[in-house]
Amino acid sequence: MNASVDRGAKRRAAPAFLQNAFRPFFLGGAIWAACLVPLWVAAYLGWIPTAQGVTGHAHEMLYGFLAAIVCGFALTAIPNWTGRAPVAGSGLAMLFVLWLAGRAASLWMPGLAATVLDVSFLVILSGVVFREIIIGRNWRNLPIAILVLMFALSHLAFHHPATSAIAIRASFAVSMLLISLIGGRIIPSFTRNWLAAQNAPSVARLAPPMQGFDKLMLALTGVALVMWIGLPDLWLTGLILVAAGLGQLLRQLRWQWQATLAEPLVWSLHAGFFWLSVSLGLVGVGIIFPAIVPPSAGLHAIAAGLVGAMTLAVMTRATLGHTGRSRSADGLTTLIYTFVHAGAALRVLAALNPTGSGWLIAAALLWSSAFLLFAIAYAPMLVGPKRVHA
Repeated sequence: MNASVDRGAKRRAAPAFLQNAFRPFFLGGAIWAACLVPLWVAAYLGWIPTAQGVTGHAHEMLYGFLAAIVCGFALTAIPNWTGRAPVAGSGLAMLFVLWLAGRAASLWMPGLAATVLDVSFLVILSGVVFREIIIGRNWRNLPIAILVLMFALSHLAFHHPATSAIAIRASFAVSMLLISLIGGRIIPSFTRNWLAAQNAPSVARLAPPMQGFDKLMLALTGVALVMWIGLPDLWLTGLILVAAGLGQLLRQLRWQWQATLAEPLVWSLHAGFFWLSVSLGLVGVGIIFPAIVPPSAGLHAIAAGLVGAMTLAVMTRATLGHTGRSRSADGLTTLIYTFVHAGAALRVLAALNPTGSGWLIAAALLWSSAFLLFAIAYAPMLVGPKRVHA
């Protein structure tokens, strides 16, 4: 108890930017995402030289951008789950500097030292998540700690040439399971809260989170993704992935998405989660009919669609709520959602029709612009103090 009180006092004494993990990591992750895709497209089209290639692009999207958002979300949500004071101040600063050092090391530092520096961020994050959940005796969220550990182990496996491909699939699988688990909790809950505030009659028809059907679909998705990691070319794997995608769609239809269209901050969560069904379906169809649907279509549905849209939906809502703003989306925030979904859709279409570069360039500009707009519009909230209402 004294340690938690001490951490709380240190947090209040820290600059606003270091009082919650979402502040540095959402801002840093958004800026990194805005830079990564245009740079990769320019290199892919031969406009600029690069030594990173496709694996470097995948590495930074997963273990740079996504790792930052996972860290920002987890270390912000866990105090709400455990009642413990959040990681803040100098400890948070050191973690953020380690993430920045990993980005520099992965791009410019060769050798073992760079690898150790790069992988240490997720390893340490995993340790912090386990520590907080175990000390807080928050056993309900132990699966999230396990998934973060799997993410860290996948990152380590990425650095071995023999396992880099399976590591990428494992990291994508972890991101999909995290979204399936956490999204399945927060989307029905946030939807119910908003519908109740509007006195909407559809609130009575909304399925509560994490019922038996939800758990069954989580299990089916887990089986499908484990098979995809280990047996990515097996026809049965593709079939189970398609079944999981349909199951996730049926699961989501119980959450009254059609009643949320008046509030972008709510419908953005539903729209982001919809990419889970699309991603599972495209990956599965790509295995069954590879001549029709190339593997890159499913991978970009996950990365650009599911991860991109869900992270922005969560980042905007969490930032507004935790900085004392109204949980309501303005026009610029709605534009952010529009850009990320349009960019993701174009990126999947570009994978399905790889003959021209126009869709690829348009997709990159739209998707990156969404994160750039977030960084510009939300930076004052992330850096400045929380609003206190009288």
